[in-house]
Amino acid sequence: MRVDLFDFDLPETSIALRPASPRDSARMLVVLPQGEQVLGDHGVLDLPSFLRPGDALVFNDTKVIPAQLEGIRRRGEDVATPVSLTLHMRVAPDRWKAFARPARRLKPGDRISFGHGENACLLGALDATVEEKGEAGEVTLRFDLSGPVLDEAIMSVGHIPLPPYIAAKRPEDARDRTDYQTVYAREEGAVAAPTAGLHFTDRLFAKLDEAGIERHFVTLHVGAGTFLPVKADDTTDHVMHAEIGHVDAATAEKLNAVRARGGRIVCVGTTSLRLIESAATEEGEIRPWSGPTSIFITPGYRFRAVDMLMTNFHLPKSTLFMLVSAFAGLETMRAAYAYAIEAGYRFYSYGDASLLFRKDQ
Repeated sequence: MRVDLFDFDLPETSIALRPASPRDSARMLVVLPQGEQVLGDHGVLDLPSFLRPGDALVFNDTKVIPAQLEGIRRRGEDVATPVSLTLHMRVAPDRWKAFARPARRLKPGDRISFGHGENACLLGALDATVEEKGEAGEVTLRFDLSGPVLDEAIMSVGHIPLPPYIAAKRPEDARDRTDYQTVYAREEGAVAAPTAGLHFTDRLFAKLDEAGIERHFVTLHVGAGTFLPVKADDTTDHVMHAEIGHVDAATAEKLNAVRARGGRIVCVGTTSLRLIESAATEEGEIRPWSGPTSIFITPGYRFRAVDMLMTNFHLPKSTLFMLVSAFAGLETMRAAYAYAIEAGYRFYSYGDASLLFRKDQ
């Protein structure tokens, strides 16, 4: 499909720079199935009223790490050159793939120093070698540290990689270490938050428990590729970056039981949806999954297992707006986004939510 079909005009004032406070006070636009009332203005706390006892929410429990690293490239006797890298996928205990800016300054064999300066302790410094250089500014870094020690060093020298549409307007600060993390995050490895999950609180979980709604957790480590623009003119020419995910056998069994008794699978966020659809067979059976997925969902895709989707509002011409258009219908989503802009909904990572019902397939 033509990528320009997924374009729309978004005022700068619609982009949220901070989350709602409290988290569950965000607004929620409900986009009902075609043939019914299409739109409804609600709040995130109203979510249980749209679910039935026996339905199951699926959350992504990945935990954001401070994956934005500012470093100095050293090459022989050359003058030291500043570079910025965003880690996006771990490929070995001592190796990460990263996006570099400016990538033209790097080549295999270069040494990069991070965190050297005022902090002289061991965890205040980190060094790596550029092992490979790929396309679109991607490099593979081999760090001098490995495993948990490397994790601690990254925590010490790194910064939360705020999405570019926020970082361009303000710097990261101490609040973001809390705000840009779900309350249930536990599996470290993401460089971007599963943002639909940012709305959940203990108060909302209590309301869901009272309503008889199940909660299940999967892990998809969101990569920086989620922010990369679609540069192709046609969706068939776009290459998705892979992300590492995991669905354990017990969770797969429980979700299959939900479907068998007529309950609905409700994914919180596009990340959990992409993982569940990757793990599902053509018949809709969810199987255990562990490894990379580069699933790219566009209109015409036949959904296998997911019935409803709670998600934030996404960028024009992004792979995520393509996904929601596949789920609820392109014209439906174009109308929903036009309504949301006019009604003052807050967009993107720190913005409001939408609740989508899958269109007839």
